[in-house]
Amino acid sequence: MNNRSENLEHHLDRHLVEELAQVARETVRDELREQTRRQRRTALLYAASGATALYAGAAVALAVGLALASGLPGWAAALITAALLGVVAYGLRGAAHGRHAPHPPHRVVGGSAPAAPPSGLGMPYPPMPQNPPDVPRHRA
Repeated sequence: MNNRSENLEHHLDRHLVEELAQVARETVRDELREQTRRQRRTALLYAASGATALYAGAAVALAVGLALASGLPGWAAALITAALLGVVAYGLRGAAHGRHAPHPPHRVVGGSAPAAPPSGLGMPYPPMPQNPPDVPRHRA
């Protein structure tokens, strides 16, 4: 009888674990679905915003070109407008690159390497000997 109750307990425990795992899987799946839906909507709104900004920029460039064309030939107005857009693009590129910190040099310039790494874990390489090692010369 004792063996039968242990077998029943084991079966119930296994059934409970399987049921809990199924509930956990469904909960995680539903949460991921909801997060994905929100992120997809956000990405769609960003894309629409970018496309609208592109058209607004094109309209501004056209207005500048037409304003310049009232006093200059069309080709000159287009050339000046293109140059202005190039300057703005270069400035935006510089602003984007300016946010990043410059990379440290890969080698020590004008000095020697530190005695130990900043982690404090000891010397990264053996110390430099004072004299070069004796190398036996072989005669051919």
